[in-house]
Amino acid sequence: MDTDLPSAQEQEPATNGELPVVPAETAVLQTNGAIHQIAALVGIGALILLGGGLLLRNRLDQERAKSSEPAQRPPEEFLTDRERVRHLVTENGGRMKQSAIVDSVEWSKAKVSRLLADLESEGEITKLRLGRENLICLRGEEPAASKSPERAENE
Repeated sequence: MDTDLPSAQEQEPATNGELPVVPAETAVLQTNGAIHQIAALVGIGALILLGGGLLLRNRLDQERAKSSEPAQRPPEEFLTDRERVRHLVTENGGRMKQSAIVDSVEWSKAKVSRLLADLESEGEITKLRLGRENLICLRGEEPAASKSPERAENE
């Protein structure tokens, strides 16, 4: 800074109630300082708004991701055999060939057949004979052609 400018203490106080006369160069420096302060405050405000907006967006994205995720199922070691078969058929669109179920699990054909017979007797699945294979369907997922006309009218 120039030392030629009078300091605030060197300025003569106004005796008649008027404001003291400040040299033009000092007024410009004071104005520039105020402009810089205002610009800094506006910048800080903009950053706060931007940060808040980003936080809000991230939270909404997380909530959407949680709601769009399929229901978490427990690990397979905690599922019963019946639950495991139901989940397997559900994951395959509600219909699955019995041979594909046998290939997907590490059980014998006899165990799978007994388990499916139990589920069918409880009304949870339907077994449809297709040639030499069985089509396993969850209740309500049977093909329309497999239903009797009376049953199709009732549903």
